[in-house]
Amino acid sequence: MTPDAIKQALLESYARDGGINHLDGVNLPSQDSVAELARDFMHVLFPGYFEASSLAQKDVPAWLDRLLDKIDRRLTTELEKSLRFAKDPEPTDSARRITTELLTQLPEVRRIVQTDVNAAYTGDPAARNVEEIILAYPCVLAISLQRIAHVLYRLGVPLLPRMLTEYGHERTGVDLHPGAKIGNHFFIDHCVGVVIGETATIGNHVKLYQGVTLGAKSFEVDGAGNPVKGVKRHPDIGDNVTIYAHATILGGDTHIGDGCVIGGNVWLLESVPANSIAYYKGDDLVVRGRHKKELLVAEAGDWVI
Repeated sequence: MTPDAIKQALLESYARDGGINHLDGVNLPSQDSVAELARDFMHVLFPGYFEASSLAQKDVPAWLDRLLDKIDRRLTTELEKSLRFAKDPEPTDSARRITTELLTQLPEVRRIVQTDVNAAYTGDPAARNVEEIILAYPCVLAISLQRIAHVLYRLGVPLLPRMLTEYGHERTGVDLHPGAKIGNHFFIDHCVGVVIGETATIGNHVKLYQGVTLGAKSFEVDGAGNPVKGVKRHPDIGDNVTIYAHATILGGDTHIGDGCVIGGNVWLLESVPANSIAYYKGDDLVVRGRHKKELLVAEAGDWVI
């Protein structure tokens, strides 16, 4: 085809094929601008780590003034686009208010993120120093951006929270929905392939390994067969829980109690009591108390504690 023929064919597809065109609508948030926001947030959270040259203590106030002003302007712009898309009646005022609220919460986000870094250092014997963790561990980027996106999610912002976490997803292979509620001292070792759904809750001092899924059993549908939105679909994980590689835990009514250890490749659709260990022995799922000698072996997917 000639260039003119290709152009004409594409124009005809724009006119004919709906659903993937966004023409004559409000301007949507820019992926490039959101990616720049994500990088700037990481600079604020970890000053001096991602600079091209050394950052001296005496220069920090001026550096922070410039960086916060840059974030303020960019975030307000992208928020206003998101809110116009959602038909907010006062998108400019709402964007200004939400920007202020997020920036106000950055010190608290930093406090929690530091617990995540500490969890990675204490939870990985291969970690030599904190600098290595912040610069090279993918969990730091993925979790930090999720914590910022979660603030926006709670403030009712459309589009932008998911775009921030998807920047982390693209860079690390970790899919953390901004709606998930995550406690302090959270560590994902190796990271790749971890999926945490929107309505999951995770307690304090939780450690996951690669490939873990906290997902939904199935989707409720309405009378027309469309998925029902806004219902609890993902599991709750208690405090001091370790979940090993490629475990899959599904369902909004599934609860993993405090102090549990979930073995690799375990498939769970039911709750596990506190202080239990779940793993496979042959084809059977075994669940036992962490301080008991007896083994309780599941038959046909059920068990008794």
